[in-house]
Amino acid sequence: MYDGLYKHFFSRVDAEQIHQLSISLLAGAGQFAPARSLLATTFSAHPTFPPINLWGKTFAHPLGLAGGFDKDARCLPALESLGFSFIEVGTVTPQPQPGNLTPRLFRLGEDSALINRMGFPSAGMTTLAQRLTNRANINILLLISLGKNKATALMEAVQDYTAVLNALYPFGDGFVVNISSPNTPDLRKLQTREYLSDLLSQLTQTIRTLAHDQSPKPLLIKIAPDLEWAEIDDILDLALQFGIAGIVATNTTLQRSNLKSIYQTETGGLSGQPLRQRSTEIIRYIHQHTEKKLVIIGVGGIFTGEDVWEKLSAGAALVQVYTGFIYKGPAFVKQALNELETRMRQSGITRYEDIIGIK
Repeated sequence: MYDGLYKHFFSRVDAEQIHQLSISLLAGAGQFAPARSLLATTFSAHPTFPPINLWGKTFAHPLGLAGGFDKDARCLPALESLGFSFIEVGTVTPQPQPGNLTPRLFRLGEDSALINRMGFPSAGMTTLAQRLTNRANINILLLISLGKNKATALMEAVQDYTAVLNALYPFGDGFVVNISSPNTPDLRKLQTREYLSDLLSQLTQTIRTLAHDQSPKPLLIKIAPDLEWAEIDDILDLALQFGIAGIVATNTTLQRSNLKSIYQTETGGLSGQPLRQRSTEIIRYIHQHTEKKLVIIGVGGIFTGEDVWEKLSAGAALVQVYTGFIYKGPAFVKQALNELETRMRQSGITRYEDIIGIK
């Protein structure tokens, strides 16, 4: 059914209009228990292996939703009903901002990819805090992506990130420092040692203060796939120095290789199948060079259970999907998890954790 809708309707309408329609439908469905129950009955995954324990939290299975889909946390109950084990909301900025001019989202169907130049459209941290104050219908684990406003100078970016962390700390189970989007001018410079050292110092100190006598919530760094290995080494060194919990690998790429779509020349970050190999290479590199001291969340080109297996076996403990979810539809998690667990049984593996870094 979804394939037919995509072929005859979704593929012919502006990508962002379809996205906003999807968000509105999911937000509406999430307000009603019968609708949530129907979604769960129809689409939710049913893991048959033990859950994953990380940071004092229990993840039902490895598949989560990447940041950027539900930027303003409008449809968490419905997304939970679709079977994700965790969701990353945002990226959230201190002040509301509209993001870049439209059109800014493009489907590259021939390439199983997306290009976006959204530019952190955000309702702002105050609206997010109000929306997340009542999580009565939300039990899913929640990561919150931290960002800066476009108007904020790079030298003042630390204040933006710490402001969002302060405002939303009570509501997240973990936080992702997004310094790798290609769609905010100069943002990726924050990945350099010059800026990143101070940023991580301030954020980790803020978390220690907010945690009081509780265990600090995990802080992760989301990195770009276009970095050189030496640049990744610098990030890993700082992550270990400041006790960062993990790395999200990776964000979208600026590279364009062997694409077929007419949209291939659009500016912005490319996600989906063309990113799969590079993100897996980086996951494997991080796993091998940090002696398993950092948790890795793998992102990039996940469309099947075999793709999940690839990311986990390279060293990821969890994975996030976005483009694959757009193309495959609401049954994606159920299908991918079934495929992953079939592969596990064929390999004689009985725990998700046992896949991590096996090759």
